[in-house]
Amino acid sequence: MATTTIAPPKRRTRTTALRWIAAAFTLVVLVIAGFGLWIYVTERAELPQVDGSIAVNGLSGPVTVIRDKLGVPHIRASTYEDLYFAQGFVTAQDRLWQMDASRRYAAGELSELLGPSLLPHDRRQRYLQIRAACERAAAQLEPQQHHMLEAYARGVNAFIERTRDHLPLEFRLLHYRPAPWRVEDSLLIGANMAQMLNTQYDLELKREKVMRHLNAQQIADLYPTTSWRDLPPAQQANPSVNEEAPMKQNPDREEEDEEGGAKVHTSELLPAFDPGCEMCVPGSNNWVVSGEHTASGKPLLANDMHLGHSIPDIWYEAHLTKGDGLQYDVAGVTLPGLPFVIVGHNRRIAWGFTNLGPDVQDLFIEQFNSAGQVATPRDWQAPQRVHEVIHVKGKPDEAFEVIVTRHGPIITPIVPGETRQLALQWTIYDGTVLGVPFREINSAQNWQEFRAAFSKFAGPSQNVVYADVDGHIGYQATGKIPIRASGDGLSPQSGADAEHDWTGYVPFDQLPSVYDPPSGILATANGRITPNGYTHLLANNWESPYRQSRIFHLLDEGEQFKPADMLAIQTDITSELERFFCDRFVYAIDHAKNVTPRVKQAAETMRGWDGRMEKNSAAASLAFWSRWNLGRILLLPKLGDDLMNYDWGLRSPALENIVTHKLLRWLPSGYSSYDDVLVAAVQKAVDSKRAPKDLSTWRWGNQFPIEVQHPVLGSIPVLSRFSGTGSHLQSGSGSTVKQVGADFGPSERLTVDFSNLDHSTLNIVIGQSGHLLSPHYKDQFAAWYGESTFLLLFSEAAVNAAAEHRLTLEPLR
Repeated sequence: MATTTIAPPKRRTRTTALRWIAAAFTLVVLVIAGFGLWIYVTERAELPQVDGSIAVNGLSGPVTVIRDKLGVPHIRASTYEDLYFAQGFVTAQDRLWQMDASRRYAAGELSELLGPSLLPHDRRQRYLQIRAACERAAAQLEPQQHHMLEAYARGVNAFIERTRDHLPLEFRLLHYRPAPWRVEDSLLIGANMAQMLNTQYDLELKREKVMRHLNAQQIADLYPTTSWRDLPPAQQANPSVNEEAPMKQNPDREEEDEEGGAKVHTSELLPAFDPGCEMCVPGSNNWVVSGEHTASGKPLLANDMHLGHSIPDIWYEAHLTKGDGLQYDVAGVTLPGLPFVIVGHNRRIAWGFTNLGPDVQDLFIEQFNSAGQVATPRDWQAPQRVHEVIHVKGKPDEAFEVIVTRHGPIITPIVPGETRQLALQWTIYDGTVLGVPFREINSAQNWQEFRAAFSKFAGPSQNVVYADVDGHIGYQATGKIPIRASGDGLSPQSGADAEHDWTGYVPFDQLPSVYDPPSGILATANGRITPNGYTHLLANNWESPYRQSRIFHLLDEGEQFKPADMLAIQTDITSELERFFCDRFVYAIDHAKNVTPRVKQAAETMRGWDGRMEKNSAAASLAFWSRWNLGRILLLPKLGDDLMNYDWGLRSPALENIVTHKLLRWLPSGYSSYDDVLVAAVQKAVDSKRAPKDLSTWRWGNQFPIEVQHPVLGSIPVLSRFSGTGSHLQSGSGSTVKQVGADFGPSERLTVDFSNLDHSTLNIVIGQSGHLLSPHYKDQFAAWYGESTFLLLFSEAAVNAAAEHRLTLEPLR
């Protein structure tokens, strides 16, 4: 009798399934391998030629490009035109996609490449009229500046033309080709920096929302414009002058005032309070010491500008030499897309920047009639109407109209919840503000030529420290800063009259300046730079003074400084802010009754802490998060939801003032004393979900780790493992000299040694190249993270001896 066999078909089914799985797996592997091979081949093909010779159209003579072990180009040409042409060509070799992305970022043209998610950014840039401002500025450039920017653009375009068949990987992944480079595009790069450093209009609107909850005294408490810790350069020059006496401090009593505590209770559901925003707003440091304080007897100048991290780096190192170099021989950091050296030194002088942070933006409430005209002090006038079209990848174009009044563009559509017709006045809308007098700055030979060059620098306003080979040091404030008919620019004003209009700019010779101070020390770190009694209003919203104070005192206490000592100060991680509050937390806990065991453990952990924000420190975590909760407990009862809008550079000193004076007007309901509030702040910190069970294991470095990733390559799983830095714990904080946050930190570290310029040092964060397979893609990160640096070789002999590659750019015959 026949029987039915069941088992074999099951085996065949299982075998078939396994075969399909194996085939699918193999196919995936092959696809990944094929994609990886394509990436490798593409990247290899796009690596720049760094040896031999290249014939290019647009040169009048040969140009030598020597690259050292870090890929830093040392460019030597016979004329300025050839020098800047070569700078454009060489920078494009390493950073072409970054340059193109940067001009698109400024102009509001990213949606065309990346799709609708970038529309909010592009709308903002179009309403701000950034490209229009740059086009006006290009038309008003001094002829010499325009000529040099044209030479740079020709160099960039020569590289684009040469590489059309093997463009950088990002262009291929995004399926587009770069347009030719123009003079206006270089100004867009400058506008990016101006927008990053000098945007205040949003703070005015946030301040409006906070002020509605407060009386005049409370507003003064929360929005101070000075601190007893301030050290303006004029005071540094004469340290014996006490511009502002420290506040009285009486830890034994609360000061009486006209108000009691508020009756509103805190709620953990309301927006989080950002403690002074030190961890989200980058600042910068610069200083200079005379030979009196150095081992060599010659000045040392140091600069570390803190900006947002990116891959590629925001800076590109370069060394530019014209002819025999006697007139023009300069090295330092450049901005990809702009010629010249932005910060660095030549054979005789050196300079370094920090952002001055002036108020160069005002909001005006415009009145329109039914005919669409806008009110002016004389009559009704028709505004300008600009038609904007944003191309969007995969979607229809978006078109809209931007209305521009005598003050500037109406930006109401990009201000959520705003109904008033707000016009933005901004210095970059003045066509003379985006000039680039860096050739004169790069070639200045002494203090007088240096100041004459910077008198033409319109912005973004900077604090510039200076040193020279003859032993002189100095400080100069720069940039065009408006003078108002009345008012302080802190809130929107009527645009129909002229009461708050700008009447001009602060004259250059009236900006703060110091030369060869008796102290032999000058330092800035975004803090207040105007002395008491200064005539003009430069800024209201200075940054917190803790970094500047710490730098000055470290310099004032030391002697016989060497370049390595400058790096040690640049990487200092002591927070005077956190140490101030830490001592008060411990004192309050020691004198409190019925505190919990965890709060007692917190006090023991913080007791005697030296203020170092070291990545493995539990005390640093406890001090920081206790202060964070202290701010919430004190301010939330009065500000409610608008606590999230409390955004002021000096708000940590404001909190310090409130606690030091123990102001009753800020003591919340339910607390009998400030010691009770301090203990409660620590309790909330140790009870939070972020606090570990064992407080001794609370590592500060876990709070804000650094991870830098390429914006395009990092979005591709196959590449992301290689295209970024990976995650690393950080020491330092927003209030330490080594100021760090999750996405910003020192963008470069420079020290210039006038005893021997070849002993000067410089490093950027990631590396010189934007090409993934280049050895210089991220070869500087380990040194940056490990707080070491590299020599910035300068003399012809030293550069030649260290040459790794030598390329000659030749005229096309």
